[in-house]
Amino acid sequence: MDEIRDVIIAGGACAGYTAAVYAARANLRPLVIEGFASGGQLMSTSDVENFPGFPDGIAGPELMSRFRAQAERFGAEFVTDDVTGVDLSERPFRVSVGGADYRAHSLIVATGARARELGLASERALQGRGVSYCAVCDAAFFRDRRVVVVGGGDTALEEAAFLARFASEVVLVHRRRELRGSQFMQAHALAQPNLTLVAPYVVEEVLGEEAGRVTGVLLRDAESGEMRVEEAGGLFVAIGHDPTSALFRDQLDTDPVTGYLVTRPGSTRTNVAGVFACGDVQDPVYRQAITAAGSGCMAALDAERWLTHSQALEEATHALL
Repeated sequence: MDEIRDVIIAGGACAGYTAAVYAARANLRPLVIEGFASGGQLMSTSDVENFPGFPDGIAGPELMSRFRAQAERFGAEFVTDDVTGVDLSERPFRVSVGGADYRAHSLIVATGARARELGLASERALQGRGVSYCAVCDAAFFRDRRVVVVGGGDTALEEAAFLARFASEVVLVHRRRELRGSQFMQAHALAQPNLTLVAPYVVEEVLGEEAGRVTGVLLRDAESGEMRVEEAGGLFVAIGHDPTSALFRDQLDTDPVTGYLVTRPGSTRTNVAGVFACGDVQDPVYRQAITAAGSGCMAALDAERWLTHSQALEEATHALL
């Protein structure tokens, strides 16, 4: 623990593991504090069919296992625990994990984001069995099925319109009478001939636990309390994402509304020299496994170049002295 690392990577999923592969191959001796929830959102994804190189698809946990094994092969070291504190005011940086402190010249933040859930026990029981949080990822599995989308913002409207290309019917459920999304997105989504808006309703229960797959949803009228059942083969929850950025908000620039870490255009650099952010913790737009992996590669390359420049500058300073 007294050893000062070249780089510490906080987070173990597509972005963090890819950063570890590149950093290890560059002999930066990365330490990956992968967290207890290592693997990220893909750990609850039964089939990943849009990641290049796997024409027959691959289970999310298996894909993450392969990412991790590849990083380990090149020399990355892992701590399967959660980061509990970060001090970027001193150099080397200090990263705390429980009662242990680790130090490094650079830090890559790859802590990801979590899709907001409805908070229902039945929802959790059927995750990966018809409950999804990403239409782009899973729409093809619901071809010619009736599906329900929950949400009223631009994300929900976009997901509903996208699903309308695959599903036989899309039922958009919103808890208020008025949708929150932009007028453009409302017009685009509601123009789909196979899309129906059901409002103001909230999801009380996801049906299908006994069958082992989603068979419908139980809805409650938010005004009258009346109950109704919508039969469906899938439920897409599109009520937003929360970046895992709380530990860094007092030290790194974040979006004041969304909480996502802010990076400089065209790079993964944050406002603190030597600290880089990649993956879903700084990407509110794409949120795909492949884009997270790509930004992980960028972060490792940015860190390597920054470390090389810093070392060269330090050597030049010493030479002048």
